[in-house]
Amino acid sequence: MSLLSVKNLTVSIHDTPILKNLSFDMQPSQVFGVVGESGSGKSMTALAMMGLLPGGAEIGGTAMLGGSVDLLNTPEAVMCGIRGNDIGMIFQEPMTALNPVQTIGQQVAETLVIHGQASKSEALKIAREKLNRVGLPADRFPLDRYPHELSGGQRQRVVIALAIALRPKLLIADEPTTALDVTTQAQILDLLRSLVAEEDMALMLITHDLAVVSGIADHVAVMQHGEIVEAGRTDDIFRNMQHPYTKQLLKASGHVPDRTPQTEDIPILEVKNAVRHYVLARTGLFARPPPFRAVSDVSFTLNRGENLGLVGESGCGKSTLTRAILGLEPLQSGEIRLFGEPVSPAMPNALRAGVQVVFQDPYGSFNPRWRVERLVAEPFHLMQTPPTDSQARVDEALESVGMQSSDKRKYIHEFSGGQRQRIAIARALILRPELIVLDEAVSALDVSIRAQILDLLAELSDKLNLSYLFISHDLSVVRAITDRVLVMKSGEIVESGPTNDVFENPQHAYTRELIAATPRLPEGVGGAALT
Repeated sequence: MSLLSVKNLTVSIHDTPILKNLSFDMQPSQVFGVVGESGSGKSMTALAMMGLLPGGAEIGGTAMLGGSVDLLNTPEAVMCGIRGNDIGMIFQEPMTALNPVQTIGQQVAETLVIHGQASKSEALKIAREKLNRVGLPADRFPLDRYPHELSGGQRQRVVIALAIALRPKLLIADEPTTALDVTTQAQILDLLRSLVAEEDMALMLITHDLAVVSGIADHVAVMQHGEIVEAGRTDDIFRNMQHPYTKQLLKASGHVPDRTPQTEDIPILEVKNAVRHYVLARTGLFARPPPFRAVSDVSFTLNRGENLGLVGESGCGKSTLTRAILGLEPLQSGEIRLFGEPVSPAMPNALRAGVQVVFQDPYGSFNPRWRVERLVAEPFHLMQTPPTDSQARVDEALESVGMQSSDKRKYIHEFSGGQRQRIAIARALILRPELIVLDEAVSALDVSIRAQILDLLAELSDKLNLSYLFISHDLSVVRAITDRVLVMKSGEIVESGPTNDVFENPQHAYTRELIAATPRLPEGVGGAALT
């Protein structure tokens, strides 16, 4: 008997069809991958299983759990008992899924107490066991830690501990590794795989990454526009893709943009022996630990027209170094020079105008109350005399990234994730800078949107002779678009060189570890691998 049997699932919201006649079965101890781009209906399918659809939703079909409970027609009071007990869910962004004012121990224990499975003291003991199980041992991660004191991967482990606290039959993981670096991602996937095997639960893994699903899923369903367009055993699907959309996803996964590098031997960014450290909190009245060195003696040069990649895990010092390059934080020693001028928090706006930045989350970097016209023109405040043709400059910037000038009258919430990232790039281009810093600019995008953005960046680089500092944990992206790469670990550059040389023949053990941890498609699929 199937653990979960879904037949003819339909969902519409205010008469707009969202899901169209979905049917699939899941078995105990099985990993079922659901693949598709944003808007395909993946997350809505999971929310339907959990009884968490938004207001105005109309649902049809059946979803039988264990052959006896129809999740689609169960009263909310009963569903409250099913959630946690029988079905657990891991959300994409752990920081928004966790309560920032409660300790991790309290949050895991709370699940047990609410469901009446343990007293408060017993629940804390079980919480300790579950946190140990997901790789957060007591000596390093006591129960009184708060979410903000943990890294992204550690927070995701807490969310997993929450989801498995009551040993549910079905675990739903919605993009659980999208924003994680490759080694942390590999650890989380290994953890999920072992939990499925040891706890005899089924896992529904929702992702847009074909390489991730190919390495962990037993069965896979490919979704487009609210429909399952192809489904079957994972090996069969990847060896013999039938639907054009599945083939399109595969092609986009390994996309490499066409570039014509125009590097000139003219340094525009020079970092020499940069050191940045932070004072840590006191451990006692008269005791203070030594400063934490986030950046240690880092040196490199970025030339005009060059695309330089900076890779490393979370906490390696990438972001700290970036803030120093942008003049947002001072160095304790060493120097950074931009266009031959020293960089510091006190540097003039005219120098800042020469370097712009594109962030990972475009929605979070925009004021939602402003129209696109004002958002794109915002950097003009860095100019001593704003241009008289500002409207024409805004139109030009939007059109250069594939948007229309009429889009300037809209608000940022009216656009998709890929369109928002294009607008973020337009804002970075408005001052016609020579250097653009891209901080995880494509890590949260679907594979086809990511391919479009990489093509756009390559085109702009060739057309405008731009230099890029591309900061990412996604090695396939760095390999696709950069000329040279720096590998950073514990605040130091441990390896550098031409991108292909570093990837084909890594010299440092850490670089080899990063490459080995990167998910790959099976050999021979589509004639190419991701790395």
